[in-house]
Amino acid sequence: MSEVQRIQELRALKIIAESLNQANDLQSMLSGVLEELLRVTGLQTGWIYLIDEKGSYSLTAAYNLPEALIKDNKKPMCQGGCWCLDQYKDGRLKRASNIIECKRLEDAVKYETGDTGDITHHATVPLRAGDEKFGLLNVASPKKARFSDSELALLESVAYQIGTAIKRIRLSENEQQLLVIAERNRLARDLHDSVNQLLFSLMLTARGTKELTENPQIKEMLTYMQELSQEALSEMRALIWQLRPEGLENGLVSALMNYGKVLGMEIDCEVKGVIDLPTHIEECLWRIGQEAFNNCKKHAGIREAMLRILIENKQVIFEIEDAGAGFSVHDSNEIPSLGLRSMKERSEALGGCFSVWSKLGHGTKVRIEMPVKREENR
Repeated sequence: MSEVQRIQELRALKIIAESLNQANDLQSMLSGVLEELLRVTGLQTGWIYLIDEKGSYSLTAAYNLPEALIKDNKKPMCQGGCWCLDQYKDGRLKRASNIIECKRLEDAVKYETGDTGDITHHATVPLRAGDEKFGLLNVASPKKARFSDSELALLESVAYQIGTAIKRIRLSENEQQLLVIAERNRLARDLHDSVNQLLFSLMLTARGTKELTENPQIKEMLTYMQELSQEALSEMRALIWQLRPEGLENGLVSALMNYGKVLGMEIDCEVKGVIDLPTHIEECLWRIGQEAFNNCKKHAGIREAMLRILIENKQVIFEIEDAGAGFSVHDSNEIPSLGLRSMKERSEALGGCFSVWSKLGHGTKVRIEMPVKREENR
């Protein structure tokens, strides 16, 4: 490599590093750095796949794709498999590599789905930071069938920088979530110290004032005020628990049992299997349990419910059942309440499966099946 080429590569790495250090949004960061990489290297086309632990991939950034790959909203890039993804998933792709054949481009030629812009080959580089893998960087140019060792080395350096930036942004997002939790805790403390105590004082005042009068109408009004205050106090305590799940540090079961007591319910519990649930799954099930117990209190007409947690086959099965009033629900119908839709969205956001069974006069059962990966458990 000549001295001029070395200087050009160092300048390219410096420009890209500056771009990555300024980025805070993952989507815009990947799009921006891809465009910058192609500009400083003189390459024409590139795309980035982010790949999760299950091997599912998403096209997160793309620049100057040929006609054949952008039709139908980039459908050829977003479905099916290819050599680089297969190599990445089974652990064989560890360094920057030349791709001799690109299945997506070959299919475009074979089925005549559009112009490939004379692009037949591309280089692929895994995005990683240490032992963590995040996805793939692919670059190409028309009539370029092979990348030199120096080009691959440069791409590998850039890919490592991108992987480090992805990890930094994700750590920052986790930190933001912790800040949100801290703010919820602060709000819960404020509610407990102010509104909660005012409601308690109002309830005691109504009770004491009732002893000072013999007028039955006034006594009736004071009794009504006392009952309203008690109900509002109960609702406020439940709200505080939703904001700050005190006792969750002692485990999901303990927190839900205590929340049931706050609502004035009797909760029977059955737990089979032992596992240390990841924090995000534990909090998700906690929120779902809260909503289910609230629904039971408000709509079931009874104050008893059954909580079941079963650990098997690397998944947690979470059920809450009551023998109350029930309602009509069918698989073909849309979920009838906002609370149930919220439970479904929460569980599916973490790859879980939500189902609800209910029948008028025969109670309701909510069931969530949530996968727990080994690395999450660790």
